[in-house]
Amino acid sequence: MVTKRNFAGDDCSLIGFGCMRFPCNADGTINEEESFKMLDEAYAAGVNYYDTAYPYHNGESERFVGKWMKKYPRESIMLATKLPVWTIKSQEDVTSVFNEQLEKLGVDYVDYYLLHSIRRNSWND
Repeated sequence: MVTKRNFAGDDCSLIGFGCMRFPCNADGTINEEESFKMLDEAYAAGVNYYDTAYPYHNGESERFVGKWMKKYPRESIMLATKLPVWTIKSQEDVTSVFNEQLEKLGVDYVDYYLLHSIRRNSWND
């Protein structure tokens, strides 16, 4: 079983599951059968932190993770995704992208929302 610790008030697994490089089919799409199996095995072992992002798998990782999450109680998963800062030009863009991500994930909330790819030249933006 995976060790968990209190993180920001959440009982979070010390090891998380990154959703950037799922197995793919020959056409580049996510191999759902293999990827579901991997996610299910991690969940069964006690992993409850899952990390995805807007650009992973050509924008399909969030949708795929959301599909997988429907198998389990939402409160049993600590979900992280990331704001693609390079696409943001205004405050309205933040809201728009975030709402798009919630829709793709099929959830009402994310547990952790990270700033993706902050760099020296994007910090001030």
